[in-house]
Amino acid sequence: MCFHTSQTKKVVELENRFKVDLYDDDARDAYDMPSYHLNGFAHPDMLIIPQEEPSILAIGRWGIAPSKTSPENLESYYKESVSFGGGLNAQSEKLFNHFIYKHSALVRRCIVPVTGFFEPHEYKSKKYPYYIHRADDLSLGLAGLYTLVGDHLTFTILTKNASPMFAEIHNKKNRQPVILKQEHEQDWLKDGLTDKDVRELVNMQFNDDELEAYTVSKDLFHPQVNSNVDTITSKVEYPELATLF
Repeated sequence: MCFHTSQTKKVVELENRFKVDLYDDDARDAYDMPSYHLNGFAHPDMLIIPQEEPSILAIGRWGIAPSKTSPENLESYYKESVSFGGGLNAQSEKLFNHFIYKHSALVRRCIVPVTGFFEPHEYKSKKYPYYIHRADDLSLGLAGLYTLVGDHLTFTILTKNASPMFAEIHNKKNRQPVILKQEHEQDWLKDGLTDKDVRELVNMQFNDDELEAYTVSKDLFHPQVNSNVDTITSKVEYPELATLF
């Protein structure tokens, strides 16, 4: 599952890459600050591109919540939702029957721009974090859904069965985020898509050859350690994993 991401691009780079504009220029300085490690369980605010306004970068909170949730109860909802993943990820197989997702699948899809993301690999009962990003260092567009909770956007990242590369990395859950092909990102935000159209976009496989994956520091897994530092995306070799790739 995709619970940890990285977004280190300047806002203007995201604007140029996705052909959008930041909705509120007063927020530019805050989002120009690199986020080397965004821990989903802290429910951080991130920039997303919403279907209802596909020409803007809006602020969304990571962790989808039912629209009926009152803004003042959002923190309580997140505490209660920890047992089922905090709304950080949505299984794409449940898009049209889950009590939250089904209300967003056709009308409130979004793109979540990230520089990369982290996935755990398990070996002899120990977890090793991998960092995955585009080999050319361009931003990735992850497929997501969102809801409106008062004036707030809350969002989730879609997941699906792992490709062969991701199955080797995420070898216990065998899942991966839905990475949109660049040429189909705008299709994901189009109105009027059918259930079949949405499923086809989800099932398109991003070319794993365009990605680079390597192990990083286990500090990523330790909440008591500040892992929002530039070195968290630096390669760390573990001899016991030498034969994985």
